[in-house]
Amino acid sequence: MNVMPFLLFAFVASITPGPTNILVLTNSQHYGVKATLPPLISGCVAASAIVLISGAGAGELLRQYPLIRQIMSWAGVLWLSWMSWQLFSAPAANLTNGTQHRFTVRAAALLQVINPKTWMMALAVVSLFAPKGEHALREIALMALWFLLISVACLTCWAWLGSAVNRVFRTTVAMVRFQRMMALCLFASAWAGMLA
Repeated sequence: MNVMPFLLFAFVASITPGPTNILVLTNSQHYGVKATLPPLISGCVAASAIVLISGAGAGELLRQYPLIRQIMSWAGVLWLSWMSWQLFSAPAANLTNGTQHRFTVRAAALLQVINPKTWMMALAVVSLFAPKGEHALREIALMALWFLLISVACLTCWAWLGSAVNRVFRTTVAMVRFQRMMALCLFASAWAGMLA
């Protein structure tokens, strides 16, 4: 396997905006980078596990049974739509006193399971980069590890960006506008995969 194209693919898949990135940014904005690291790592571990599981055969199962993939995709889109509404409709008081819902470790892991972007990325990894041969599972495990390291680094950048938001948007009105913009981005990223 040629490692460099895979690493570039993993970087692009991890750094581009998606539901996890937006939720990491928003959580970091409200609770700080340190509090965001556990769900960030949980989401990255879950996404890497999906790469490993897809490479070990689940990807082929999803190709053979598109109805399962479609049900998972719709469940993810509906859940992310609900989360984006919660983010959009949060009152101004909640933006400063920290009473809104946190992005938890469990939610971050479950998000990967129902996130269409994660499964599409995992299926693309398996289709494009999965080795064939005697040590294929070992190579796929190594790819999942590389993906984990790259995704943690990329999502940490999103967490730092979230903490910087508080220094840029200092008024409650500006924070509400930013929050609503992030909610719309979350909604759009959820539906973009379904409409593509």
